[in-house]
Amino acid sequence: MPASAASETRSRAAPALRPRDAATLILVDRAKKKPRVLMGRRHAGLAFMGGKFVFPGGRVEPSDRRMIVAGALPQRSEDALDARLVRASPMLGRSLALAAIRETYEETGLMVGSRDYGPPERAPEGAWQAFAEEGVFPDLEALHLLARAITPPGRPRRFDTRFFVADRTAVAAERPGIVGPDAELTEIAWVGLDEARKLDLPRITRLVLDDLEAAAALDFKPFRAIPFYFERYGKGLRELL
Repeated sequence: MPASAASETRSRAAPALRPRDAATLILVDRAKKKPRVLMGRRHAGLAFMGGKFVFPGGRVEPSDRRMIVAGALPQRSEDALDARLVRASPMLGRSLALAAIRETYEETGLMVGSRDYGPPERAPEGAWQAFAEEGVFPDLEALHLLARAITPPGRPRRFDTRFFVADRTAVAAERPGIVGPDAELTEIAWVGLDEARKLDLPRITRLVLDDLEAAAALDFKPFRAIPFYFERYGKGLRELL
């Protein structure tokens, strides 16, 4: 192909999608010897991962930057969230953690936070209003960063997802009726890690389950290595933050 034609072809090619900041929350029940995790099946009609079992999560919304919180993320999580970024926003970790908490509520009805401080004095419109009504402050101290993963190039949707983990005891309230046949998650269940691996999972969810098991073996000590999954020149990589 002549150089001019090749240049024209490149100019007509769609630009690479920039990954959008997103967050996922893995709730872990450690009441028994073997931990269980909360997983939900996405509606089969959804374009993104339809029918797959996943952890609750989604992209950061503007309201996540305005919601007030109780506590702060552990410093280890903050440091890992800032790693490999050219210019990290001082609000990035806070926004991601709040997105994980909000999405978990929107998809499951579970509110991660604390009732110890009374209701939030103010809350943005939308899902955060439910926290104010229930008297639940979203509590960032309950969350720890487990992993990070960027959707490979060439996909119709790309996310730079941070996977947080929190204990089931961090759930302060629950609103029923959110999960159902017409909802984003048609069912949710607390399952053991071996049982979870038998479900229809996205590849990244399966990898993060392995990371979760490794973290559980260390009793979720904060200064453990945090894996980062991404693709470079067509090769999938796993590095540690």
